[in-house]
Amino acid sequence: MANGLDDVVAADTVLSDVDGVGGHLTIRGHSLAELVGRWRYAQVVRLLFDGFFDDLPGDGELEKAIGEARVEVFERVKPMLAQLAPLDIYSGMRAGMTVLPDGDGLDDALRLIAAPAVLTPALLRLGRGETPIAPDAKADHAGDMLRMLAGSASPSLARALDSYLVTVCDHGLNASTFATRVVASTQAGLTSAILAGLGALKGPLHGGAPGPVIEMLDAIEASGDATAWLSNEIAHGERIMGFGHRIYRVRDPRADALKAVVRQLASRNETGSRLAFAETVEQAALEVLRIAKPQRSIQTNVEFYTALLLEAVGFPKEAFSNVFAAGRVAGWIAHAREQQATGRLIRPQSRYVGPVPDLVA
Repeated sequence: MANGLDDVVAADTVLSDVDGVGGHLTIRGHSLAELVGRWRYAQVVRLLFDGFFDDLPGDGELEKAIGEARVEVFERVKPMLAQLAPLDIYSGMRAGMTVLPDGDGLDDALRLIAAPAVLTPALLRLGRGETPIAPDAKADHAGDMLRMLAGSASPSLARALDSYLVTVCDHGLNASTFATRVVASTQAGLTSAILAGLGALKGPLHGGAPGPVIEMLDAIEASGDATAWLSNEIAHGERIMGFGHRIYRVRDPRADALKAVVRQLASRNETGSRLAFAETVEQAALEVLRIAKPQRSIQTNVEFYTALLLEAVGFPKEAFSNVFAAGRVAGWIAHAREQQATGRLIRPQSRYVGPVPDLVA
């Protein structure tokens, strides 16, 4: 038995490859560096969906179709937004997605792409006592998401969010993707499969981790001594948020991709002094971890610069997992379709280790 299914191969996939030793991420034959900042999110959605939907249109038409899906989803969920608003932002988004049709077609997939981008800004605005803003079908996906959040979006912030969505679109057979494939293997519809992925992503050991990075940075800034604060956390057995990864034994390539995006924002004075402070904390954390845990290679992961980027574009920390889901949903859908098309029902065995009843002769 492999505890936690470490190193167990559970699926063949054409979608992504995570090289934890070399520190490389491949998305359908393209390195992460090839995609981030060069491909728009809609283009990457098409790359992931290619071969899984017979009616998949070209890049421009697909972006238009995603925009139309945002409008459709907004009209569908608008009557229930007031009921969703009292929930935490992630639960509200997830509950809103339960009303989507549970089919396997491209229209179903595009509604699922649209839903996190629509529900998250709408629920955040309601939480602030503001009226939700309807989508613009002609806008690009990331830009419209920010416009629905704040009423407008600078091109640089929209590009930064688009780069983030591309960066997190897929990442091997992680917990949420595996959960998605398990449900898809039963031949359930896409909405059922994606809701399983959302459930897995909510956990703090998966998609729930970027928010605490902001809390950590604020606490360190208040303390005035990064090394002392970090050392104290480790001494008390606490995890340093934004560092370490289950697969990567070297630096997470997504951290470098997002750090480059945040630096571009800093060059336009759109992150203030936050980046410089965060870089100081990053170097202090790497050194403290090296000394405290010399037998392990604990490097910066995607969560650290995710937190800085999403804070810079205007999302509060409680919505970070929502935005992660808005990017990852494309990968979930592609994995679900791949599992439906090529996989069997996923049904592993367990080993019973409980008490054994007396057998009656």
